[in-house]
Amino acid sequence: MDSRADMSLAYVDLFDGKSLDGWKANENPGSFIVRDGMLICEGPRSHLFYDGDVEGAEFKNFELVAEVMATPGANSGIYFHTRYQEEGWPTKGYEVQINNTHRGEGEYRELKKTGSLYSVRNVYKSIVKDNEWFTLRISVIGDKITILVNDVIVMYYTEPKVPVRSKEKTERILSSGTFAIQCHDPNSKVYFKSIKVAPIPDSKNNKTYDFSSIIVDDRYKQIQQLQEGNFPLVDFHVHLKGGLTIEDAIFNSFKVGINYGVAPNCGVGFPITDDAGIDQFIESMKGKPVFLGMQAEGREWVNMFSKEAIAKFDYVFSDSLTFTDDKGRRMRLWMKDEVFVDDKQDFMDMYVRSIESVISNEPIDIFVNPTFLPECIAEEYDELWTEERMMKIIDAAVKHNVAIEINARYKIPSVKFIKLAKKAGCKFAMGTNNMTPELGRLEYSLDMVKECGLTWDDMFMPKSAGWIEK
Repeated sequence: MDSRADMSLAYVDLFDGKSLDGWKANENPGSFIVRDGMLICEGPRSHLFYDGDVEGAEFKNFELVAEVMATPGANSGIYFHTRYQEEGWPTKGYEVQINNTHRGEGEYRELKKTGSLYSVRNVYKSIVKDNEWFTLRISVIGDKITILVNDVIVMYYTEPKVPVRSKEKTERILSSGTFAIQCHDPNSKVYFKSIKVAPIPDSKNNKTYDFSSIIVDDRYKQIQQLQEGNFPLVDFHVHLKGGLTIEDAIFNSFKVGINYGVAPNCGVGFPITDDAGIDQFIESMKGKPVFLGMQAEGREWVNMFSKEAIAKFDYVFSDSLTFTDDKGRRMRLWMKDEVFVDDKQDFMDMYVRSIESVISNEPIDIFVNPTFLPECIAEEYDELWTEERMMKIIDAAVKHNVAIEINARYKIPSVKFIKLAKKAGCKFAMGTNNMTPELGRLEYSLDMVKECGLTWDDMFMPKSAGWIEK
């Protein structure tokens, strides 16, 4: 999967560990100092541009490797293909984000974590910790950008022939230029102890992913615009089923520009039935650039796992597709032969009570497959899901701070439900609930984002992403 395969690179140091020779700071140059062999970035906003002799400070294809350590709340970055400017945020080139835990305030809450291609393709979960050194590797070859954190690929981006950019970011494209280190603000402190580069000739033959099937259509443009607008694009309901591997999922994430939350099924009769199974799954996903979710199955799950094991997931979700009705019959609503609807209205009232119970009594973050109806009554969705029934679910979700999933597979809940939930202050998550390797692009979910006017402030994000609630 590594775009550097079959390459022998010759690195040159850009930072000598003793001075700022070969570097030029713009506004507030005192924000950069060299001490004990480290470049320390701390102080008012400033950017340190490389203007030394290597390649005449003009790089096109290259691999840059930096040893970095961020302190709690730090916000920094490395620009490439940029140029010196006297003040402000560099307008030319790309920025690779350094931010493990910084959150920001108000409308500037920061979701873009370490390894993000800032405002172009965002990483929402940092795989490294504050106060620990890590390696940040940035590779540019032709129209391909690869970002690795501790040798894990967290970003692979192919720039289309006509990049989708807002008017303010028309120069955030591949070209050539120098590098710049960012000091973001006085409360941000970041250390660098090594910065080196390996120029790569244009003629070098490199093995890369095949993204030839990428089409810059309206959906691609919507995804790009949401990325730039700080909207969290995460499919939290991805299963490794139908032959889909974690490597396949990560590759597809890079391709479509949507982050993933991978969730195993946990409960009676499912792949994970105890704490040992959770530990095994968590260990197998160690270092993977995805969120880890727990799909809690049935109503028995709350007694099957310890709180400590559950807490190892980034988030927990469940639905009410499995429950026991008033006559003691266990139902699984997606199984035609396990659904009993004697009276439609009675069934709906019982179903709503079951949903309220799950949201109110089970320790979940997201309620998924919301308003799902079994096949025998699915065509009567609008009649059976009255506003009164919708509001009972919405009120429970708001009261217990449980997000409602906008499910791309089943295309639920309805526009009316989402608008009512948004007005009530409900949070939302997006999910596919795939049964095959095909994950799509959250088509229904993104249609609802547009039609219902959802903003980034309406969306759920796990605490592990550094999210701040309203």
